[in-house]
Amino acid sequence: MIDPFGRAITYLRVSVTDRCDFRCVYCMAEDMNFLPKADLLTLEELERLTLAFVRLGVRKLRLTGGEPLVRRGVMALVNRLGRQIGPQPGKPGLDELTLTTNGSQLTRFADELAASGVKRINVSLDTLEAEKFATITRWGRLPQVLEGVMAAKAAGLAVKINAVALKDVNEHEFDRMLGWCGEHGFDLCLIETMPLGEIDADRTEQYLPLSLVRERLARHWTLSASDYATGGPARYYDVAETGTRLGLITPLTHNFCEGCNRVRLTCTGTLYMCLGQEDAADLRAVLRAHSDDVALEAAIRAAIARKPKGHDFVIDRAGRKPAVARHMSVTGG
Repeated sequence: MIDPFGRAITYLRVSVTDRCDFRCVYCMAEDMNFLPKADLLTLEELERLTLAFVRLGVRKLRLTGGEPLVRRGVMALVNRLGRQIGPQPGKPGLDELTLTTNGSQLTRFADELAASGVKRINVSLDTLEAEKFATITRWGRLPQVLEGVMAAKAAGLAVKINAVALKDVNEHEFDRMLGWCGEHGFDLCLIETMPLGEIDADRTEQYLPLSLVRERLARHWTLSASDYATGGPARYYDVAETGTRLGLITPLTHNFCEGCNRVRLTCTGTLYMCLGQEDAADLRAVLRAHSDDVALEAAIRAAIARKPKGHDFVIDRAGRKPAVARHMSVTGG
């Protein structure tokens, strides 16, 4: 699949649910109205859709949410998709199946994830301070997440810690977090807050440019640009003191759209060709109207043909409105 700007689309992020057991302040309002279960694709429909993308050239698949591990029966889907890793009879398969999680369910599922062919995961963790963690997540408990992270490590999963950089909230913790990640062999990826969805806060107060964060970290750590890449938007730096890496995702200070290779599929079968644009394709209707996949693959190709050049993220200091009305949990984290 090649988009209008010559970019090969090889990476699909699939949201298996919009529900989450946390209510992170930068992601969603505390009193969220989640989708009724009747609106969601079944796990079998999600598998059929995903396999259509694999046939069309997707080589990397990431399962997201919401929190993907809170969906009932999700490990059956993970197990089936894991069978697509490696060459398939007469066609290429997946290079990689990964997962983004808040870590709350990892103690329960880490071993099964590893047995299903998952090699690495991203864990969203914005602070190592228990009280602050409770404030950021509203409903989360730090000890539960840390136990899950260590369970993932024990299961042999490579762990990357994702932290959203929030001004006056966690900006003075990144030295400690980088050291903690180095101690356990984890990479750390910092992310600028993105203007997605109405929340109970002003994002102009949350926004912290990662150019400033990198400058601060360089006072205590030896950071050198790395050619390491995972297929996502992060730019990586090798950390000499730990042997691990620091990743930076900068949708606001450094637009990463020129190399975009990904699209996002929601749990309702809506395909978003760009995280920061509203244009989308309804694949659920096509999926349910046709028993064969010819029309489905044609609809996917038609959607890729209108993938935009890039997003228009900006922190609106005047109207203080999000760039996109939908929450990150709707699109897929």
